[in-house]
Amino acid sequence: MKRLIVTGDDFGLALPVNEAIERAHKQGILGSTSLMVGAPAAEDAIHRARRLPELKVGLHVTEVRGRPTLHPADVPDLVDATGNFSPHLVRSSLRFFFRPAARRQMAAEIRAQFEAFRRTGLPLDHVDAHNHMHLHPTVLRLILAVGRDYGLRAMRLPREPALASWRAARRGLAVRLAARALLAPWLALMQRRLARAGIRHNDWIFGMTDTGRMTEELVLAQLANLPPGLTEIYLHPATRRWEGIDPLLTPYELERELEALTSPAVAEAIRALGLDVDSGRL
Repeated sequence: MKRLIVTGDDFGLALPVNEAIERAHKQGILGSTSLMVGAPAAEDAIHRARRLPELKVGLHVTEVRGRPTLHPADVPDLVDATGNFSPHLVRSSLRFFFRPAARRQMAAEIRAQFEAFRRTGLPLDHVDAHNHMHLHPTVLRLILAVGRDYGLRAMRLPREPALASWRAARRGLAVRLAARALLAPWLALMQRRLARAGIRHNDWIFGMTDTGRMTEELVLAQLANLPPGLTEIYLHPATRRWEGIDPLLTPYELERELEALTSPAVAEAIRALGLDVDSGRL
């Protein structure tokens, strides 16, 4: 059986993102979103989510490319001179591995983010991490350890089917195969840990290699190439650009991703394929 989850990431990052998440849920196919509790527009996102009881909301744990929930002085090994998390993923990954102080601060920050989500009063549908940092063994271990105290029951498994995603996009076969080979041991470790912890997860994901380019045309092609099992398609929609946007997002086709989520053609394709659509993972 083929099942589908459609998620919008970075809920709370900025007002245009929040607007897009709400519109895509009300007028389109989006059933799930991941909340950045420490982001600038988090309070606005929380107010919107409370008005949308059918929208499944998860925690988007942030340890890179964002700002901490705790005061920067409490997590000095995780932030730069501006008080924000480092934008350097490899450097941060090495720090998490080798610096005990960084691990202790990260555990405290992850707990603070779970606690902030609990205060929203929203049911915790799932947990994932900004830039898929929950693939990092240390980050995953801490999320699982802390999450037990907050009702963690489902997580995103960032495993993209290389050939199926290539058949949909028709570009970047070498990149997709290389990513599959590079991530394979970490994904296997993650699956084992999730199984031991009794945490549910999707089987496949679309949106990693094609992040920022999830247009209507591509989403339609991905729907036609879904593998068996539970697949999550995730996007980064926004209604418009905003002041202070992360340079990483500048080339993203944010507005076109919103168009894909609200496309009648995409909604019709889901119906025509007879897909079993899950609004959440539980």
